[in-house]
Amino acid sequence: MRLTEEQRAVVAHGAGHARVAAVAGSGKTTTMVARVLTLLEQGVTPSRLLVLMFNRSAREDFQARLAAMAPPGQPLPDVRTFHSLGHRLTATLTRWGALAPRELLTADWQLERLLRQATQRALAEVAEPRESALDAERLEALAHFCALVKAEMVPPATLFERLDFGEETDHFVAAFDHAEALLAEHGLMSYSDLLYRPLRALEADAGLRARVQGFLDHVIIDEYQDINVAQQRLLALLAGRDAAVMAVGDANQCIYEWRGAHPDTMLERFTATFGEAVDYPLSTTFRHGHALALSANHAIAANRRRPDQLCVAAPGNPDTSLGLDQGSRGLLQALAAWQHEGRRLDEACVLVRSWALSVPLQLALLREGIPFRLAREDRFVFRLPLVQALAGYLMLARTPALLADPAHLALLLGQPTPFVARERLVALATRLAETQRWPERHDPLLEGLRPHQKRTLKRRWALLCELPRLAAWPPARLLAHVVEAVEAEKVLKRAAARRDKGEEDVRLLDVLLEQAAELGNDPDAFIELLRRPVENREDGVLITTVHGAKGLEWPLVVLAGANEEDFPHYSRDNPLSPQRLEEERRLFYVAITRARERLLLLHDGGDHRPSRFIAESAWQDAERVRRRLAAGATEDGPLAVACPDLVGRYLEALGESLPLAALSRDEVAEPTAPYAGFSVGQWLRHAVFGEGEIHLVEGDPANPVIEVRFRHAGRRRLIARRAPIELIAGEPA
Repeated sequence: MRLTEEQRAVVAHGAGHARVAAVAGSGKTTTMVARVLTLLEQGVTPSRLLVLMFNRSAREDFQARLAAMAPPGQPLPDVRTFHSLGHRLTATLTRWGALAPRELLTADWQLERLLRQATQRALAEVAEPRESALDAERLEALAHFCALVKAEMVPPATLFERLDFGEETDHFVAAFDHAEALLAEHGLMSYSDLLYRPLRALEADAGLRARVQGFLDHVIIDEYQDINVAQQRLLALLAGRDAAVMAVGDANQCIYEWRGAHPDTMLERFTATFGEAVDYPLSTTFRHGHALALSANHAIAANRRRPDQLCVAAPGNPDTSLGLDQGSRGLLQALAAWQHEGRRLDEACVLVRSWALSVPLQLALLREGIPFRLAREDRFVFRLPLVQALAGYLMLARTPALLADPAHLALLLGQPTPFVARERLVALATRLAETQRWPERHDPLLEGLRPHQKRTLKRRWALLCELPRLAAWPPARLLAHVVEAVEAEKVLKRAAARRDKGEEDVRLLDVLLEQAAELGNDPDAFIELLRRPVENREDGVLITTVHGAKGLEWPLVVLAGANEEDFPHYSRDNPLSPQRLEEERRLFYVAITRARERLLLLHDGGDHRPSRFIAESAWQDAERVRRRLAAGATEDGPLAVACPDLVGRYLEALGESLPLAALSRDEVAEPTAPYAGFSVGQWLRHAVFGEGEIHLVEGDPANPVIEVRFRHAGRRRLIARRAPIELIAGEPA
């Protein structure tokens, strides 16, 4: 097994705790396998060595490599995920009588049914009825809330107050308590309970803790940056004071904060929990070339919560090239060029920040007949309920006979949600299809509906009756009329149990309107495109989210939708905080480091401003350095780059030297360039608050919201163009 000097240092680590900062593609699995084999050679008993992996696939890969490299007949240590560890611990504590026996809920429908019961009990304590609380999406959000309570080990009321779960979710706290009661009543537990229940029992009983401690000499944990509070506390408890703990991970790849992970888990909380540790870098990547390594270093440099570590490409890596293009056209051209070179489509991956951003790409690939597959089949454009409904509105305008189709009416009455139970909508649609008239005021079908629900449904029926008269309208105009008539944006934001989900649905509306406009005056073509049946093609290009791509790599990666407000994701109602901006930047870092041979960044152009992350990545500088290194000493003169210090550090790590010069200010693409006139770090003078420095710029580029830290007035948020301010050159004396 050939290892780098950095890898050998990790493998040879002596006594005590260790923290290994491993960049993307650094061969950490190989290093961990070598570390385990070395410990076994040194006489460590396999049963006293525990290896923890992030998920089942990572565990299986590690076990396979360990078995392949171990000497024949060598007993091997336990390799587990946190869930499997919790399962074993739960069984042990149950056998000891410390935990009551419970059965694990393994099917989604079982958990959904229990949460439905818990919600009904919670709603019985609320004066106003809420049929929407039983919607599948709202129950899914409740499941996420319950799991997060157990991951972060905080009271549900505390977590609910800290996070934004949207409108009509204030029953979540009570529903959590009812869900816990139902689980106990029926002798059931969720996957979250596999850690939550043992941890609570052990932390409450010193005698019980003593019975589970002292069995380990070494613990090695992969992807440490992604573990949550419950996992860290359980790990500390099992390790006790005797076991040496080695944490392997990369704080720059912490992208699961919504699930309870935090970059400080790797950066600070490890030593706060376990004590002093030896730090080891794994800074050499074996995945991609110098251009992408340099670009990744630039991309993450603006984050404050990060390790001070460069990613450096190993000799012999692919000579990765970087590029920038626009929209679906750029994707189609890139795939055509890839195939022209004799490469397969299944070697390529298209990454998006959210599934809504994949819709124009799906439609473009459908139009061109290019095979593709989605990591989640339910995200095929024609399977999305909102898309089905919007196509249905267009179909009704073209085919008035659909007014007599109960199933079609039920679809349109129910999307976007009118906050009415599905059963009632189906019954109402059946009546309307038969009578073609709105029911009388006191009709039993309307009994129990709130006034705003009745108004919503009646307006929607009036819209359906109106649509056949608008059949000649272009699809974009007709869709815009429908979206406005059903107050789609308002309803989608209100219906979403999480703010980010509502914003993704609204973005989907925008995408569909843009796509309809591209097809001009042909509504039939647009309807056919939205409804065209398609299945995953294994020989096609993969489309997935950045979160879904964690830990994976492809020869060609296309990162699409790299627009301001899409990536980083924010809106007027959900502005970027410094913490969220850093999380978005880590997500971008993960996205671009999935590529081996070629990375293409796509922004949409038009009204969509390119993401600030494109400029921050300095991809053009990285490409120039790549070409200069390839040319050797044949090119003379200094190479102008935006960040000579960072590039110089990289070249020094390579043992190379190039003459560098700083780009002039006019040549540098500022990360905050989308915001005309205002940028982070600028100083200004306010007529009331005095002098201050801009720390955040977001929102409308023509009139952004800025956050300023004033010397004598603290932190203030201002609407830039309305505030009585003037920019000043440099920090005042």
